[in-house]
Formats: sequence, structure tokens, C-alpha cells
Amino acid sequence: MSGRADSDTDPEIAGPETAVEQDDSEEPPEQDGAEDRPQDARRARWTAAGTGAALTLAGLAAALLRLTGSAPALVPAAYAAGAAVCAAAAVLGSRGRTRRALWLLIGGAMVMAVGDQFD
Repeated sequence: MSGRADSDTDPEIAGPETAVEQDDSEEPPEQDGAEDRPQDARRARWTAAGTGAALTLAGLAAALLRLTGSAPALVPAAYAAGAAVCAAAAVLGSRGRTRRALWLLIGGAMVMAVGDQFD
């Protein structure tokens, strides 16, 4: 190995001894993604809010079904508690706190899953 940089290395990274001359005749298209960021953020908020609402409804429906059956009282309570956590995640997701909403969705689904194990 000669320690020489590749010819396609960016001149800012390569250093002064291996700087590669660039041809300025063709300008590459702007691809910084700045125009997509608001759409990505909006999509993340809608996804978090929609998933939270769907898991909330599923948890409440499961709690009502288990409440009418012969399951122990801990099972519908766990479903209701998980649904409440998912509802909080939906609210946080709609306000833009999508990372926290994701963790609350995971936690709420886990509470519901653990509660289901008591049946």
C-alpha cells in the first residue's frame, strides 16, 4: 500500500497533497433534502398519532371483551393501562415528539402483552 488516496476522494477530505481537481463544467443537482424535511416530519407525526390511536382503540376493545368474559381482573386492567399509554403516545406524536411517542407505543404494547399472559 502506498498510502495514496483514491482519485475520487473529495478534495476537502483528501488533504492538500492529494487534492483532486474538479471539473466545474457540470454542476450536480442540489440534493440536500431540505425541502423533504417538513414532509418527513409531518409524515412521522401522522404515523405516530395514527398508530397510537389504532393501538388505543385495539386495547380498549380488548379490555371490554376481556371484562365481559371470565378473565381475571388484572387482564382488562392491563389492556386499559396499555391503551392509556398508547393514547399518550398518540398525543405526543401529534405534537411532534415522535421519538418519545415511539417508546410509549412500545411500552403500551408490552403492557398489553404482559397483561394477556395472566389469562
